[in-house]
Order: sequence, then structure tokens, then C-alpha cells
Amino acid sequence: MRINKFFTEQGICSRREADRLVESGLITINGRVAKLGDQVEPSDVIAREGQVLPWGRAPLYIKYHKPVGVTTTSESHVPRNIIAEIGHAERIFPIGRLDKDSSGLILLTNDGDIVNEILRTEFGHEREYLVRVDRPFDQAFLDHMAEGVVILGSRTKPCRMSRVGRDRFRIVLTEGRNRQIRRMCQALGYRVIMLHRTRIMHITVDGLGTGEWKELMSQEREQLLKAVGRLQV
Repeated sequence: MRINKFFTEQGICSRREADRLVESGLITINGRVAKLGDQVEPSDVIAREGQVLPWGRAPLYIKYHKPVGVTTTSESHVPRNIIAEIGHAERIFPIGRLDKDSSGLILLTNDGDIVNEILRTEFGHEREYLVRVDRPFDQAFLDHMAEGVVILGSRTKPCRMSRVGRDRFRIVLTEGRNRQIRRMCQALGYRVIMLHRTRIMHITVDGLGTGEWKELMSQEREQLLKAVGRLQV
């Protein structure tokens, strides 16, 4: 891989910052000063200002288009559990949950530290959903949902709502309570009959067929690590 990709793969800094380090002459490969575009492999000794940077297990970040019927759990005895459905060679686990009856985007990783950084409510990371309910709704329903609904003993945070059809809407949340959207709709007298997550932060399900998965592209990965404070902007 290119030397700048090594730095992002190991979560050290962004590619731009890595290029600056290389240009400044602070990086060596097997004792020689690195140049922009140099290729490296695990047998190479990479150092920054004389300090060796170890080749660790590269963090893995996957996006998956979960079908209805797949359960978001790592427990192997559960039929159609998400880990068995993906069948990845690495030991990975889901970041957050998506109901068995829901479909759409979910992220998986082998990086345990990043899970709370993504899920913690105070960071306000967005999640976007397309929802269909059992009957047409009016503007008052959208306004009430956007302002917050009392579920599980407390009011949900304000959210963004937009109408898609007579009985369909988009909702952008910055929190993720248990079955939150279904409970919010139920509290207002509606039943969710379709719930599909289209986006988590900047990562979308676009281009992934139902049941398909792929590793995050380098730009998606870099933006994710920046958003949780892992990489310097």
C-alpha cells in the first residue's frame, strides 16, 4: 500500500497529514527517508522521527444493507444472525442495532473503541430513515414527531421530518432508543409497516443491494475517523 494509506489504515492521521509528514522528511522506511508515493508492506520498518510505527491489525469498517428478517446480534445460535449472514473471515460485530423487522444500513467493525464514539447521544451523529405508516397523516403528525414524543418515560430529542407521500416520511434522528421510531408513531396512534435506514452520518446505503456488504471506501473511512476525533482535519 502507499505510505500515506498506511497512516490512515493504522488510524494515525489523515492522508493529507501523512503527506505533510513525508514531505517534511520525518518518515523513514527501513532507515531511508520516505518519499511521496512510496509503497510499503508489513515486512517494512516504518518510523516517525526515529520511533517505529508498528503494523497492527488494521481496523475494519463494513457497511451492510440488512434485509428484513436478519437479527442484529453476534450470538451464533440465533437464526439468521447478522454475523452469519455476512460471513466475514474477521471477527466483527455490529455498531448499534436495526430491528429484525427493519431494513437498511448498518455498520460493522472489529474496532471496539469506535462503537461508543459513534453511538453516544451527545455527539449528535445523524441517522436517516424512510418510514411508511398504516394510514395517511397530516402536518400536525409531522410537527409533533419533529418536536419530540414521550416514549419510555421521557421525551425524544427534536428531529427533522419531511413528507415523502400520503403515508410515508423521512426522519433524521440524533439518538437511538430501543425501537424509537416505532414507539414514537405508536404514541401518536400510527403503526409502522415499513422502516428502512438510508444513512448513518455521511455513509449511505446507496449502491448496496439488499443483503450486500462492502468495506468503507477510503474517503468514507477517513471522514468517519475525523467525525469521531480519531484523525486531525
